Amino acid sequence: MTEPLRLSKRMSELGLCSRREADEWIAHGWVRVDGKVVSELGSKVLPHQRITVERQASAQQARRVTVLLNKPVGYVSGQAEDGYRPAVVLINADTRWNEDKAPLQFHPSQLRSLVPAGRLDIDSVGLLVLTQDGRIAKHLIGENTSVEKEYLVRVQYSKPGRLPDTDLKRLNHGLTLDGKKLLPAKVRWQNEDQLSFVLREGKKRQVRRMCEMVGLKVLGLKRVRIGRITLGDLPVGQWRYLQSGEEF
Repeated sequence: MTEPLRLSKRMSELGLCSRREADEWIAHGWVRVDGKVVSELGSKVLPHQRITVERQASAQQARRVTVLLNKPVGYVSGQAEDGYRPAVVLINADTRWNEDKAPLQFHPSQLRSLVPAGRLDIDSVGLLVLTQDGRIAKHLIGENTSVEKEYLVRVQYSKPGRLPDTDLKRLNHGLTLDGKKLLPAKVRWQNEDQLSFVLREGKKRQVRRMCEMVGLKVLGLKRVRIGRITLGDLPVGQWRYLQSGEEF
């Protein structure tokens, strides 16, 4: 017999919203199961039951913003820590890129629940996504995500000569971190001292740790792409909105 699931979990599985959004919508009475309003948090449903949401929920979701920031060195991605400021403090009217084409006006309310969808180390720069939309966060950092992230990494080899081809192959596939084999990556030389890394996972300080394992010291790390979205000409310390036609 099929086990019932929490309604909020089922809504997240169906891609309707995040679990947090689902609880909010349920509390507002904006969710129906087989045509009947369900407003009790913790309610359960069977997989075959039909879930619909009211227009108010869709309208609220449409107002949620996603921003793309070119994060400088010295800012942490998430909560403030060790005296360092979180990247979200860079999101304000003055730091918006003047070439942003999105037809949106910045308002401080957009900072509410604006969270990073993935991390970028304090000493790394480049593309950081901050979003109010739980669907985007799940798509980028959920357990089953396969969205590519591309990094340009300036390195220095700690031994005489160049990195052997066998070690470059290990970077592409063959390394283990935290007791688990890493997914295949795409790692190639861009020029004499810079590598391009394309990953489909995001373990803590993964690129730096991979480099250490083959004798490379990272001198600089910049994320330039997440899925189809590229950093482009966005200046360091500035941000723009993800536009309605753009998808990761």
